[in-house]
Amino acid sequence: MRGVGNTLRSAWRRLQHSERGAAAVEFALILPLMLLVYIGSLEASTLITMDRKVQSVAGAVGDLVARSEKTIRASDLQDYFRAAAGIMTPFSPTGVTQVITAVKVQGGVPRVVWTRQYLNGTYSSTTPYTAGNPYPLPTEMRNIAGTKMVIAAEATYTYTPLLGIVLDTPVNLYRSSFFMTRFGDDIAAP
Repeated sequence: MRGVGNTLRSAWRRLQHSERGAAAVEFALILPLMLLVYIGSLEASTLITMDRKVQSVAGAVGDLVARSEKTIRASDLQDYFRAAAGIMTPFSPTGVTQVITAVKVQGGVPRVVWTRQYLNGTYSSTTPYTAGNPYPLPTEMRNIAGTKMVIAAEATYTYTPLLGIVLDTPVNLYRSSFFMTRFGDDIAAP
């Protein structure tokens, strides 16, 4: 019996001074944290990419409309909206709401002249804005515009996280861009 006790004591002493399994234990402890950081950075970078694409959609469509001379055809505006789907590549453009609003400062108040919306392949004049009503144009843009027309382009998208582990709720993305008409004239409604 004494031999077994000595053997156990000597095995215990060797185990106390052994460092062979330390790396495996440390790795097992740090692995969940490393995975969480990796997945979180993947989700955050995808969210940032989507936000930039939504900004590009608003900017591109607004810029194209602002380049029109005096009038814009409904078919041209629809083409601009559809072309924005290419900006969203490789992500699906489904769910991106695009709104173009022509605004003119009248009596110190920015008012909607005309507005159009594009959502999931549907083009309409039904938007959150009504012609003749005030528009929330930023003060800086109102000061720059004076009495000239401003094209306000807005894009919205609800980003749903890829895995839902770190970010687990949808994030509403909204971007807007404002452009002065390029030729100085008002652009008539399509």
